[in-house]
Amino acid sequence: MVGIPAVSHVLPSLEVIRELVVRGHRVTYANGSAVADLVTATGAEFVPYGSVLPVADNDWPDDPIAAMGVFLDDAVQVLPQLRAAYDHDRADLYLYDIGAYAARALAEAQGRPVLQLSPTFVAWEGYDQQVAASLWELPGADAYRARFARWLAGCGASTMDVDVFSGRPARALALIPRAMQPHADRVDADVVTFVGPCFGARAGQGVWRRPVDAENVLLISLGSAYTRRPEFYRQCLAAFGGLSGWHVVLQIGRYTDPRELGEVAANVEVRSWVPQLAVLEQADAFVTHAGMGGSSEGLFAGVPMVAVPQAVDQFTNADRLVELGVARRVDAQDATAVNLRAALEDLVGDVEVARRSASLRAEARAEGGTVRAADLIEEMLG
Repeated sequence: MVGIPAVSHVLPSLEVIRELVVRGHRVTYANGSAVADLVTATGAEFVPYGSVLPVADNDWPDDPIAAMGVFLDDAVQVLPQLRAAYDHDRADLYLYDIGAYAARALAEAQGRPVLQLSPTFVAWEGYDQQVAASLWELPGADAYRARFARWLAGCGASTMDVDVFSGRPARALALIPRAMQPHADRVDADVVTFVGPCFGARAGQGVWRRPVDAENVLLISLGSAYTRRPEFYRQCLAAFGGLSGWHVVLQIGRYTDPRELGEVAANVEVRSWVPQLAVLEQADAFVTHAGMGGSSEGLFAGVPMVAVPQAVDQFTNADRLVELGVARRVDAQDATAVNLRAALEDLVGDVEVARRSASLRAEARAEGGTVRAADLIEEMLG
């Protein structure tokens, strides 16, 4: 497996790696040192590489072409590191994250089979025209594509088309509920298999126990990256602090000092990090940034959601959750205490939301998850 050192990209496939190790396969996992502990806990052999992705300080470029350029920069300097590790110890199958371009280049250069593990939605028939075309019209896009093409021509890859190489895997497992996929009926089923969220016991991530006197539990979390939002947390405290019958779990991430929040009501526990799925399995509602990981976990647990998107694919995800009938969307600029509380009350008071949440929970669990993903990987190993 070759990943990128972003927790939100590592967690979705981590249990698949653990399952493959348990089944007796030798699994190596190349990634940045920031996620070494997560990897080694699965039993996989950690293969370190140096990354230039700005995950440590979360300083990603706002310009989408510049952000794509960062991933290309990373691939260019990661590939020689992967060759040093794997040219003398070739894998029978390479698994790779959507951002790990160097892994596909390595596999193609070695003539080895390669399988993408996608933590988010995949391209569909018509994606190039509906989504990518507008991106390629942005300033700097032509130069980026030319640079990508030059790298492909010289790195040993067999796929020379930039669009195909970066966005059209030869084979992929989508580790999300099929319900979250835009235009799922137009995704090539011969290439992509939806296995749903891949979870396991997650014993190493800790436990959380619902207070015995809690009538309802609300989890508030903006994930692992876009968490420097002290004003948003203060609005949440104003909205839900002291709310009768509700116990509130507020995850603020590592970038926010709890002292910035002011007074915290007795019914609120503030954490820098929580075992999110463990909380969701016991929760009655979820205020989320609508990242794909959080959205998938919310659907898997059958918990109604208030979606407050912050960046990238979260806006699309938020709209999808609303379309599915399990969420209300509140944009960040509108996330006042009054609006947040109104959204929660409207959400939990809607019996159709509860019905849809239960139905989608059943669908997500029926997709097979970790075991099915491992079975399909073993088929490729054949």
